[in-house]
Amino acid sequence: MSVFSAPAYDRHELVSFSNDNGSGLRAIIAVHDSTLGPGVGGCRMFPYASEDAALHDVLRLSRGMTYKSAMAGLPLGGGKSVIIGDPRSDKSRDLLLAMGEFIDAQGGRYVAAEDSGTGVADMRVMAERTRWVSGLEDNRYGGDPSPSTAWGVFLAMRTAVHYRFGEADLKGRSVALQGLGHVGYYLAKYLREAGAEVYGADVNVDNLRRAVEELGVIAVDPAKVLELAVDVVAPCAMGAVLDERSIDALQAGIVCGAANNQLASAVDAAHLRDRGILYCPDFLVNAGGIIDVHHQRLGSPAEERSQHIARIEDNLERVLQRARTHGLSTHDVAEAMVEEYLEEVRRANLVLAAAG
Repeated sequence: MSVFSAPAYDRHELVSFSNDNGSGLRAIIAVHDSTLGPGVGGCRMFPYASEDAALHDVLRLSRGMTYKSAMAGLPLGGGKSVIIGDPRSDKSRDLLLAMGEFIDAQGGRYVAAEDSGTGVADMRVMAERTRWVSGLEDNRYGGDPSPSTAWGVFLAMRTAVHYRFGEADLKGRSVALQGLGHVGYYLAKYLREAGAEVYGADVNVDNLRRAVEELGVIAVDPAKVLELAVDVVAPCAMGAVLDERSIDALQAGIVCGAANNQLASAVDAAHLRDRGILYCPDFLVNAGGIIDVHHQRLGSPAEERSQHIARIEDNLERVLQRARTHGLSTHDVAEAMVEEYLEEVRRANLVLAAAG
């Protein structure tokens, strides 16, 4: 498939491929938009069925990072990378070093962080070959951003519950989590501490066992988790889980989760609206991680980072109010707000360039 004819291609500024025979690395880096700054986003490792599937994912994910960073008010663009391979069997030190070299070759246009299939330890190995990584333990750049991602989703969920049910207290509310990995585990932890009843599913048995034993999460069938009769469903694994069939099966009043690109297509946002389900746009509510990464690189105090993450609540409130006023889907409203902001910045940049 040609990059320019790929369905998910949206005027991306950079799409770069690597095939390193020595390490076995096959990877793609994409930068969608650098209007606000360098492309920043996670490095995902996944056993994609084909190169086309990997390309589709990295194009969608990098675009989502543009919207995420802009909505969060960050001076960052949208970037993402994917490594084609099973992290349980294909990951090696040589492969990670090669990925670090690939990232470094982009000259700072892309900054990596951990993602599904990679972790802090992997970022540390990549950092031996490039300085363009973040989320490093015992380092001036900080550590795992997953707790911050989960905290932002928790705050958004509290806002959505207040909007839908008239009270922000999550005590006694029921939440179904699809995915109990890095972010899902911390979200379950925050919800349990708030007194919520949490149902969870994960195809990784170890992730599920840990959440059940340590947090008291109620295990459910992964194939049925989104169909439970609960107050909130929280997709926290892979994307594109909300399509016509799954939306018709939803019994929850709210969808608020950490997964990227939860909607299979743009029309699914209207389908959720028409069913009366309050959808919290993923790129808005899961921005805590990228906010964390940004403040790690600045060396900001923890309080400043926490205050920035807390703005997720205000942003969601603005989106919900505008969606209700204009009868639009929350997803469409959030995207329009970002596009308006980016266009303002582009115009300002042109004025500055002309004046200089």
